Formats: sequence, structure tokens, C-alpha cells
Amino acid sequence: MDPSVTPDSPESVSIVGPGVSIAEAEDPHRPKKVMGFRDLILFYVVTGISLRWIATAAAAGPSSIVIWIGAWLCFYTPLALSVLELSSRYPNEGGLYVWSKRAFGDFSGFMSAWTYWTSNLPYFPAILYFAASNALFIRTAAWGHLSNNTTFYVVFMLIGLAVITFVNVIGLDVGKWLHNIGALAMWIPVLIVIGMGLIAWQRYGSATTFTLHTLTPKTHLNDIIFWSVLTFAFGGCETASFMAEEIKNARRTIPMALFFAGATVAFCYIVGTVTVLLALPSSEVNALQGLMQAITKTADRIGWQAVIPFAAFLIALSNLGAAGAYLAAVARLPFVAGIDRFLPPAFGKLHPRWRTPWVALVVQSVLGAVFVFLGQAGTSVKGAYDVLVSMGVITYFIPYLYLFAAMFKLQSEPAGPDVIRVPGGKPIARLVAIVGFITTSATIAISLLPPPDEPNQPLAVLKVVGSCGLLVLIGVAIFYRPRIAHALHRFKAAS
Repeated sequence: MDPSVTPDSPESVSIVGPGVSIAEAEDPHRPKKVMGFRDLILFYVVTGISLRWIATAAAAGPSSIVIWIGAWLCFYTPLALSVLELSSRYPNEGGLYVWSKRAFGDFSGFMSAWTYWTSNLPYFPAILYFAASNALFIRTAAWGHLSNNTTFYVVFMLIGLAVITFVNVIGLDVGKWLHNIGALAMWIPVLIVIGMGLIAWQRYGSATTFTLHTLTPKTHLNDIIFWSVLTFAFGGCETASFMAEEIKNARRTIPMALFFAGATVAFCYIVGTVTVLLALPSSEVNALQGLMQAITKTADRIGWQAVIPFAAFLIALSNLGAAGAYLAAVARLPFVAGIDRFLPPAFGKLHPRWRTPWVALVVQSVLGAVFVFLGQAGTSVKGAYDVLVSMGVITYFIPYLYLFAAMFKLQSEPAGPDVIRVPGGKPIARLVAIVGFITTSATIAISLLPPPDEPNQPLAVLKVVGSCGLLVLIGVAIFYRPRIAHALHRFKAAS
């Protein structure tokens, strides 16, 4: 980093590596600043809320309400506070990559970015599985038989990946509309669920009993695994910081949008889960189609059948929007690493016309398609979905270890006058980082456990651990590639 530019000065926004700015990369043009406050709130909503977790929580019963609150307190709140301060301290393109690199050096910066980037490879198939399963409710009579059809799910996911890649390569000024529409499509089904659940409760009473006993979380293996999934659901508020160069006045816009979107995310998850349970017993909900099941059954009870295909379309669309938003944000990590020469220089190039990191976008999409087939191998549709979720949780949470550790260490650096600090200053900031680090570590450990109902538990563990371990080792090899090549050259010369 240029010593004349401090981390808290406006000039530092353009710095993405040691002495390298986006303007100095192979392409002379910067990305366009196209994300305003409204766009950013909608972006946080579409990346922070996933309707599939409402169904997953409802399937676990009333105790999931307490788990939601615990995950919000122990993970989301530390994460949001850490992102708020770190993005204010260092509003650079690359976000997590920049923070980890500044705190612990090049290797940690690269590995935090690498694991976050690769975590989205199983994420895309998982979220598109959910979109596909809910799309079947658009025409239940004609398409219902496809609910366990592997070919349908694979084709749907491949087409979905192609669409979201295309709109994001064109640029955020186009791609943001998919994210914004996805956010609105996320809100409307939640409002439908809330409204219909309250109507059904008023007319027929609650389908679920809410007592101290039913609200108390259980400690069986299935329940413990479930805790990690709901914690995973609260991730996402760090994504926009990866695109700081494309956000208007990022230092001020990100914290304000983060506050408003955070309240929306918590409301939708908790209230949405409650109203699903008002309309449908937890025993009749499954993780893949539970939300549409609740809407369908409640609509039949109150005579609103016409809302079923509309809600199904919106749920499918919202998940396409979420996948597109993550693709857009996370592709900025290999883009910045390419500028720093930790990845091949092609990753650091912007498209000559649309000024987007098109190589990173396309490569991530192609590798996501590979994971479509890896996750499906040797298992059922439900089994593939469970494996993809577990893989996503583990690789997704490794970067959070770096984030919270960086939050702790960087408290030793002075904060400029424009930095938004955690209330209470350095001691509370470090406490927040410790709580987040412990929660993240526990979540990773729990995610290694296979569900008791998995028919082939050794295979499930092998897929999750093997795939995650392979991704990490590939990242290590890429980082040390120049040194390895140099050592091989010296060995060859000596022999």
C-alpha cells in the first residue's frame, strides 16, 4: 500500500493491493459506481434472506424460534458489527480479502478470499435446488411428478447458472435489477405467508402448540446439526463490501443499508417461521418444499388457491436473484487476487465493453456447474441437497474465522474520524470478535456430522470433508505456485 495513503483516507478506496489500484490493472477503466442506497438495501435482503431456511426452521418445530434468536445474537450481530466497522475502516474493493490481508498478511488474505469464493460452488446448486423444487408448484398437476426427477433438477440448475452469469457479465447496472427484483420477490411470499397464516390462525386456531416445552431446543444429533444450518442462514451481510468500488459513497452507504436490511432479515426469518407453524404442523413440512406446502395448504383452507402459482413463481425468482447477487459479489474476490497476481492475471481483467470481472464470473459459474454433478453423485435429490448444504456451511464459515480474527487484531490500528466504531470502543469490539469466532468454530465442527437419517453416512462425510479439504489444498497450492515452480526449476537445474 502506498505509504502516503492512510487506510482511512478517501484515496484508499481505489487501493486493492500493495501499490496497485484498479485503475492500474491491465484494463485502464475502473468498475462503474452503479449501486445506490436503495440498491444496496435490496442487495442485502436478497443475499441475507433465503426462504428455504424458513421451511427448514418450521420443519424443526417451535424450538427453531429460540434457535433463530440465538443465531441472531451470537452470529449475525457480531458479524454485522464487524462488517460495519471494518468496511468503514477499509472501504476497499475486496472487503474480507483486504481485511484479512491487512491483519495477517498475503497468505491469510488469499485463503480467506479463496475459501469464500469456493464456498459458493456448492451454494449455487443448493439454492437452485430449492428454486427448482418450488417452481413445480406453478403447475402442480402437470409438473408434480418431477419432484424426485434428477434430470429436471440438473437441467434447471444449469440453465439458472447460465442466466445469472450472463446478466452479471453485462454489468451491475443490468445485473442489479435481477438482484432488486429477487429481493422484492423474496418479500412478497413472506408477506403472503404471514398474512395467510394469521388468517388461518384467526379462523381455525394454530396448527402448532407453542409452549415452554415445545420452544425449548432439543440436544439430539439432528437438532444440533440444525443449529448450524440456521446460523448459516444469517450469513451474507459481508457480501456488498466485496464491491466497494461499485457502490456510491461506500463508507457511508454500507453501514446505513446494513442496519435497515438487518432488521428486515431477522423479521422475515422469525415471523415467517412462526406463521408457517400457525398454518401447518411441523411434521408436514420438509426442507425443500415446506414454504410452498404451507402456502398451498393455507390457501386451500381459506379459499385463496389462485395465490399458489404466483407465490411459487416469486419464490423461484427470488432464489435466482439471490444466486445472481452472490455470483456478482464473490467474483470480485478472484478479480482482486488476480490484480495482486495471486491468481492468473486474466482474473484481474475487466471486460472491455461492460467493465466487469468477466473471467472470474464465468469460471465460478462453470465450476458451480461441476458441483451440480458432484453433489448428485450416488445419492437421492434430498441427499444431494443435504450434502451441498453441509459443504457450503463449512467452506463458507472458514472465511468468517479470518474476519473475526481480523476484527480483533485490527483494533490495535488507529481509527480515523470517519470510521464507524462498535459501540463501547475497542473492548466491546474485541468481545464481539471473540463471540463471533467461537460461534463460527462451533458451527464448522457441527457441520461435519452427517444426519442420522442419511442412508450412506460414510459417503456423505467423505463428500463433505474430502471436497472441502481438496478446495483448501488447491488454494494453498495456487498461492505457493510461484515458489513451487521456482523450487522445481532449481532442483531440475541442480540435477
